[in-house]
Amino acid sequence: MSTTAKTATDIRPFHVDTPEKELTELRHRITATRLPSKELVEDRSQGVQLATMQELASYWETDYDWRRAEAKLNALPQFTTEIDGVDIHFIHVESSHENALPLIMTHGWPGSVMELIDSAGPLTDPTAHGGSAEDAFHLVLPSLPGYGFSGEPAEVGWDLGRTARAWAELMRRLGYTRYVAQGGDVGAGVTDAMGRQAPEGLIGIHTNLLVTALGGTMPTDTDEERAAAAKLATFGQSGNGYFTEMATRPQTIGYALLDSPVALAAWMIDHDTDAYYKIARAFVDGQPSGNLTRDNVLDNITAYWLTGTGASASRSYWEAYGPDAPDAGQEPLPPPQMPVGFTTFPGEIWRTPRSWVEASYPNVSYFNEVDRGGHFAAWEEPELFATEVRAAFKSLR
Repeated sequence: MSTTAKTATDIRPFHVDTPEKELTELRHRITATRLPSKELVEDRSQGVQLATMQELASYWETDYDWRRAEAKLNALPQFTTEIDGVDIHFIHVESSHENALPLIMTHGWPGSVMELIDSAGPLTDPTAHGGSAEDAFHLVLPSLPGYGFSGEPAEVGWDLGRTARAWAELMRRLGYTRYVAQGGDVGAGVTDAMGRQAPEGLIGIHTNLLVTALGGTMPTDTDEERAAAAKLATFGQSGNGYFTEMATRPQTIGYALLDSPVALAAWMIDHDTDAYYKIARAFVDGQPSGNLTRDNVLDNITAYWLTGTGASASRSYWEAYGPDAPDAGQEPLPPPQMPVGFTTFPGEIWRTPRSWVEASYPNVSYFNEVDRGGHFAAWEEPELFATEVRAAFKSLR
């Protein structure tokens, strides 16, 4: 029994090595795609535009190089460990700077660790990126259960709270007794749950999406608050089709996501208006916004395709937000009492005002509004994002 238990909790090195036949099959499937006719409107109101998908598919089939992305991943220390029955993949970059602060950072959907890795340098080696040695972090980037290179849960119950507990166990296994947590999108939900659970060693959190606004009532007394509420209402009325489908019927959409790479790509880039148009410009006009280049966008999509995680990642929405979710109807834990930092990026689905953050958390230790970046803040603007994370946790060092 002791040998089995030790093996189950071992931390094992991990290396990405994709068989060439899988890349060949991917290209064949792109070639065989049946595309719909052109949308009947001039914007994205009917969904992902045909011209965007034609350019994306053409580049993916003929010019894109997954081996470059694979090398980028393998240049970082990667590991897996079993937690609560699921193999969890994570990147662990230890800083060479003394007294670096451990940080666990969580991606969301349709993201993966691919959207976070360009922030690893600025966070772990700040002196090479305009910061000081005192700003350094030891960085842990886990892949959510059912996403990327992590294993798929074989049972229901992997909601945000269970993932948060798994992350606390991961940090314990790594020997970190004092650390902070950060997240956006689904990762913001996990980070919020960690703050509420307050595991031993967690001293502060930072997010760039206010998850409490999705299910709560926020003040609308000022113009800024009313503008945020209007954006959130628009998202609920016409922008969250993916959210509703994955929260209620993840298995149904999963058949398309596992069968057609172009369907997977269309589903993933149709997340929010700001990010969609930035990605569309990168493919159609060759004009990326920050770090949202054609290659970086396809790195993320290709990782989903090669790991076959389109359906299992979708199920995480059913677990967290669906009406049949295991914890549906339960009252959330009380708000975190630890310091909470928040950054508003202008291209986010709604621009969160400070008053909303303060209405959600009793101990807001840091708030800032920056002038660029959107929902995928770490991906689009890794240097700016790292600057914000440093500032948010500066008082906790």
